[in-house]
Amino acid sequence: MIKRTGTIEAILAINPDAQVTVHTPAEGVETIDWGDTTEISQSDIDAKKVELEEEWTTQEYARNRQAEYPSIRELVVALYDESDKEALVAKRATVKKKYPKP
Repeated sequence: MIKRTGTIEAILAINPDAQVTVHTPAEGVETIDWGDTTEISQSDIDAKKVELEEEWTTQEYARNRQAEYPSIRELVVALYDESDKEALVAKRATVKKKYPKP
């Protein structure tokens, strides 16, 4: 699955202080109101979109792990019970093996 990174995310990744508005009418031609923010070239925005999408794709293993890792409640219980802690460590190891880092 590929996450489509939007123009706003790309602009804010380049300039976190940007104050912009992106308009996408029904025709799909996007326009950017830069206000007082210094404009960023469309090629820089497009390059940042590609970079952010690649980063999102390479982190798929982490998102998959997060969905299957033990809950906060399980972690808290494991702090007080050694057998629960061993089960928790085993569960995390299984998830890590299922979704290895690339």
